[in-house]
Amino acid sequence: MENTFAIRLLSARKMAGMSLQKLADALGNVVTKQSLNKYEQGVMKPDSTLLVKLSSVLNVPVDFFYAESTVTVELTNPDYRKHSSRISATQKAAIEEKSRTLLERYLELENLLNLNEKTSYFEFNEEIITPDDAEKAARKLREDWDLGYDPIPDVVAMLEDKGYKVIEIDAQEKFDGLSAEVNGLKVIVLNGNLYEGNNCRKRFTALHELAHHSLKFPEGMEHKIEEKLCHVFASTVLYPSEMAKKELHSERFHFYENELILIKERWGISISAIFHTALRLSIINDYVFRNLNINYRSRGYHKDNNEPGKYLSQEKPVRFLRLVYFALGKGLISVNEAAYYTGDSVWEFRKSMKQLA
Repeated sequence: MENTFAIRLLSARKMAGMSLQKLADALGNVVTKQSLNKYEQGVMKPDSTLLVKLSSVLNVPVDFFYAESTVTVELTNPDYRKHSSRISATQKAAIEEKSRTLLERYLELENLLNLNEKTSYFEFNEEIITPDDAEKAARKLREDWDLGYDPIPDVVAMLEDKGYKVIEIDAQEKFDGLSAEVNGLKVIVLNGNLYEGNNCRKRFTALHELAHHSLKFPEGMEHKIEEKLCHVFASTVLYPSEMAKKELHSERFHFYENELILIKERWGISISAIFHTALRLSIINDYVFRNLNINYRSRGYHKDNNEPGKYLSQEKPVRFLRLVYFALGKGLISVNEAAYYTGDSVWEFRKSMKQLA
């Protein structure tokens, strides 16, 4: 039990992005950082009063410190989408620990339910060097997954249906998302704080992370170039080139806002990404592209959630929560255990329950 507490305390501190000294300060220095270190080493244990304070400061239920996991989870090959250089080592550690802890519960729940569902991961075996290669891979995905040329109603739901573990965590705005593997499973992590009212960006990020899972790039390729090719893949999956050419037509000089909103709301792709698609397909030239972006920015559309038009889809991972209620309904877990899995307090979870039968 002491060892479990030590492991959990270290995990909670990492998720909070705190050093030992920072945690001691947040606790009002009622305990020293040296004592906190001893708790994490498993050689000392706090009293009940300090335990409650630790729970409050680290924003985890008291039960979290004593929950023993039946699975071991390691997050391997985490690959961040853009701005990763602006995320500190401490922030990265918090992101990865939050992801690891949630996935630990996820896999534990699957084992409890004895689930052995098949995955339909997409893999493209040709090397991606040019935008045309990325476009070819996007066409192959639509073919393999029988998507045709229709808009994708909900990208996150589609990825969960194919067996990808898609999760959301609370993180700072510099973090968009990452791809990683856990125990041989493919994982996509999204920032749950970032996309409110901006489903297009969330769809794009999820597919961008799918590209990191699915595509092969030459060894030594510059990260910036790899990211751009992932952008092309994501854009083309959302808005097939054949349909873009048909709807946007060629050799255009003008675009009107209402037309772009209609395209955005049909395909679930941002207006900014439409501009890039039009340029890549030679529907517009560099001069028109620059003017479009100047006007776009002058109207403030580049700011968060300020672009006109809304794509109405949920774009929220729900499979994990469904499994919690499934296990609860089968009597495999208690309400207290269900609250632990969701990360809520027992009171919060009970308040959200609405049993029908």
